[in-house]
Amino acid sequence: MIAWNSYGGIFEVSSLSSKLNELENEMSKPGFWDDKQKAQKTVSEVSRIRNFLDPFNKVARQIEEFSVLGELAQEEEDTEEILTDAEEHWPQIVKKLDSLELISYLSGKHDRNNAFLSVYAGAGGTESCDWANMLFRMYSHWAEKNGFEINIVDMQDGDEAGIKSATAVVRGDFAFGYLKQERGVHRLVRISPFDSNNRRHTSFAAVDVVAEIQEDIDIEIEDSDLRIDTYRSSGAGGQHVNTTDSAVRITHLPTNMVVSCQNERSQHKNKAMAMKILRSKLYEREEEKRRREQQQMDEQKSENEWGNQIRSYVLQPYQMVKDLRTQVQTSNTGNVLDGDINMFIEAMLKQKKD
Repeated sequence: MIAWNSYGGIFEVSSLSSKLNELENEMSKPGFWDDKQKAQKTVSEVSRIRNFLDPFNKVARQIEEFSVLGELAQEEEDTEEILTDAEEHWPQIVKKLDSLELISYLSGKHDRNNAFLSVYAGAGGTESCDWANMLFRMYSHWAEKNGFEINIVDMQDGDEAGIKSATAVVRGDFAFGYLKQERGVHRLVRISPFDSNNRRHTSFAAVDVVAEIQEDIDIEIEDSDLRIDTYRSSGAGGQHVNTTDSAVRITHLPTNMVVSCQNERSQHKNKAMAMKILRSKLYEREEEKRRREQQQMDEQKSENEWGNQIRSYVLQPYQMVKDLRTQVQTSNTGNVLDGDINMFIEAMLKQKKD
């Protein structure tokens, strides 16, 4: 069996499986971590192979089951039910086959992990808060349409409308690999619904994405480095709002990194989730340092200004969403804001591969 994979060519799947077994055996040997640089390279290689093989093997099993249906249809006299079943399953298989090419581009160490997605309103008051809320809704709909589970971790309402910030955990295979393409500043141009003179306004919001890391990752966090504050949930109402001070905000003093969680009724659970987000953010920070890309990360998270945009959403005087990195654009702004952003994510993945 052969397939196109993330190594840029056609390889025997059996050969990749053998290579995976070889690398996993190497990882199990005593002293594997003595040479940390070599060990890290091996771990990344294992992750890349698994990212390709696991989805491929899953689709291969479905194709095999589909072939069995074909054999049954030839043997049975009453084939109507079998053919109906086959017609229902085939489009799903075709869709998964198409997605394998994209998955082959997701070769990063943590691409298969869940993701913490955060949206922050930029300067501009109510306008930017409303834009941040629109963006968060866009990503929520994207997650639902693509089979991901999304749960709000923390949300800070705007003073008049929208949100100042929101963080959610997105769960599902390759959530981080897809969403990390969205990190950066997003610009909106429209006639403001908050301006009685119907003037055109430009608003900014920033998107950040970090991978959810495993609990066994070696990140040391000293209790003395933390300031933990509790407060009452400040949502607009509903099940996430509590009447007690159960919400938790944790400040990591050495880095001045702040995370918060208020979606649980238990202060203990909120603290546990906030610590998980903090660990993930600190791990990414260390990874960036190792790869000497701290400068790039800082640029991505810098002040929300014109010079740091990744995508422009224009609703007036014309309709256009354009990615400034790939030049991919569409006039169907309604669909984009309703979560149809795969065209932008796919273009970024392919551009990075090239």
